[in-house]
Amino acid sequence: MKRVLVTGASGFVGRQALSPLAERGFEIHAVSSQPRTPMPGVTWHQCDLLAADGIPELMQRVSPTHLLHLAWFASPGQFWTSTENLRWVRASVELVSEFAAAGGQRVVAAGTCAEYEVTGDDCDERVTPLRPATLYGTCKHALHLVLEKFAEGRFSAAWGRVFHLYGPHEYPERLVPSVICSVLNGEPALCTPGTQVRDFLHVADVAAGFVALLDSSITGSVNIASGAPVSIANVVQSIGRHMGAESLIHLGARALPTHEQPRLTANVSRLRDEVGWAPAMTLDAGLLHTIDWWRSTSRSRR
Repeated sequence: MKRVLVTGASGFVGRQALSPLAERGFEIHAVSSQPRTPMPGVTWHQCDLLAADGIPELMQRVSPTHLLHLAWFASPGQFWTSTENLRWVRASVELVSEFAAAGGQRVVAAGTCAEYEVTGDDCDERVTPLRPATLYGTCKHALHLVLEKFAEGRFSAAWGRVFHLYGPHEYPERLVPSVICSVLNGEPALCTPGTQVRDFLHVADVAAGFVALLDSSITGSVNIASGAPVSIANVVQSIGRHMGAESLIHLGARALPTHEQPRLTANVSRLRDEVGWAPAMTLDAGLLHTIDWWRSTSRSRR
């Protein structure tokens, strides 16, 4: 029996991972710091991972064979520099240590494209230098180094580096929902020129990619991305077109931040060829799904 413990299971990515885990035959145990409504096929455990003292008992109770570690501090505008990143490094090390002590066999944890040095080429796990420019990226990279070394001779480990994701339940301040919500309110969406090129992937695909990686024997770092570079201008204009409100998309109304990298995109050959996984949604399909979710959410709040 494959028994997985999922951290961050009520979060943006984690909630989307539960269905694909069930489809792959995992017995699912999810951890949250708050009580959660029961769900068919999911056993919830209440534990504050940052407190650390509850982690040994949690591992003994669950005895997971697999660990999907998605929990981290993610508040928009704060996570890049927050000292919460340091707390999550400590908590994650404790979590993995207790997982190993309980006889766990495989760990997959969430990294970030912010670990890479931005060179202008597609980020390749095998050759692109790792030189994070933020505290967030540095802490993620530090945890990866610890996990990789600690796993040797103890368990199998992989590290999924996430690029730019969007979808239901995202923070409203983020790019895609902020544009959608502006249009839903009949207000102009004030954007930068949108010349930045990024790799966008719907959150359901991000979660499915992590689950595929967890259910494989691949070790090391793997980019979780679409491999389809697109400009931010293209993304926001597509939202306007799908919503019949292209006139509300105002490119260039805001200045491009000085720290913005012109291109941050992924090479996905490891994900595609070694893990054997590819996204289910195109960008247009993902945007339409996300627009429908925000429309439904907006109606339910009225």
